[in-house]
Amino acid sequence: MKRLVLFAIFGMFLFSPISSEAQILKKLKKKVERKVERKVDKEIDKEIDKTIDKKEDDKEVDDTQRDKKGEKEGDVQIDDSGQQPTKSSELTLIWSKYDFVPGDKVIYEDNLVGEENGEFPSRWDLQRGNVEIAEFGGEPVIMFRDGAPVIMPYIENAKEDYLPDVFTIEFDLYCGKENFVTYLYDRKNQKAGSSTGFTYFNIRYNRMEFGRSSSRIPEENNLAKRRWIHVAIAYTNGKLKAYIDETRLINIPRLDFDPKGLSFHCYHARNDNLYYVKNIRIAEGGVKYYDRMMQDGKIIANGIRFDVNKATIKPESMGVINEIYDLLSKHSEIEFSIEGHTDSDGETNFNQKLSENRAHTVLRQLVSMGIEKERLSAKGFGESKPIDNNSSAEGKANNRRVEFIKI
Repeated sequence: MKRLVLFAIFGMFLFSPISSEAQILKKLKKKVERKVERKVDKEIDKEIDKTIDKKEDDKEVDDTQRDKKGEKEGDVQIDDSGQQPTKSSELTLIWSKYDFVPGDKVIYEDNLVGEENGEFPSRWDLQRGNVEIAEFGGEPVIMFRDGAPVIMPYIENAKEDYLPDVFTIEFDLYCGKENFVTYLYDRKNQKAGSSTGFTYFNIRYNRMEFGRSSSRIPEENNLAKRRWIHVAIAYTNGKLKAYIDETRLINIPRLDFDPKGLSFHCYHARNDNLYYVKNIRIAEGGVKYYDRMMQDGKIIANGIRFDVNKATIKPESMGVINEIYDLLSKHSEIEFSIEGHTDSDGETNFNQKLSENRAHTVLRQLVSMGIEKERLSAKGFGESKPIDNNSSAEGKANNRRVEFIKI
């Protein structure tokens, strides 16, 4: 190829006028010079790239070594225990945003089983507005319609305070575009008793308010405005916490009134903005897991929830599982037999297998979090060991449980 180029150039010399030879030689010289320059630049670029790559590799090694050394090199983590860092080159935030643990004794539950579509929910009372049972997503729900409806659980002697000093409230809410209001007293039968007038939550798909306290879910830009959320409220002798899904949004150290009951209120319900509620539960709290284990030799946890007729753990169960994990992590001498139990609904053989699968699912979850498998075992008892009656919704809820028996 090179020879052909040379012959072409000499041919140009032979057949071109002599006056243009100088111009041709001059252009050829410049072209050769440019080609040489490009080749030199290319070689220089290669050497520069090698140098940069080496520096980046060295930096990655340094970063890895620093990560392994941790705080010895000055990296300090900030936790929510109140400890302050002494020195830091990088600050890492550790925030326990979900610490909800349901009460261990169910005192009111309504999963709407057996309710007739189009009728008023039988276990509720009405102050005003229009509320009916409907089917949404294949499940029965309480549908809030027009008239700015207000409903509350139908409880005998509702004028009295039926919420204990330690309690939890949970429900699933399909959000609309406006606030859904949850009062901590029965608006039909009780008085609020608050000096400030703040006795209720305003709840939306991405935020929650209680009086002057409010907070938003950090990842709110990725959330659908019309969606199911799980709402959880925990009250302990004046301290109030509230959650949406797996994020704590309200944390009030001292409430100025004593919660007495529960009411739901929706004042912007329209056909294009309906609200739905299901799986409502009120439970009484109890002693800490460690104290309970030392006293009874076991922990009864009905706050570990599963999908219906499945062994899939629901996200709101992680508060309980995290508590069990912390207990096992702090006390390496403890070993547990994880035992699943069901209520009496359904076939006996199915319930037996279901309880076994759920116990093994909890075991695998704890192992995946770092607990040694040798410290755990799993078994199921189906409906054979009830701790409450199976004739009421509350009794069935107490029987659907996972027990951690100290070995």
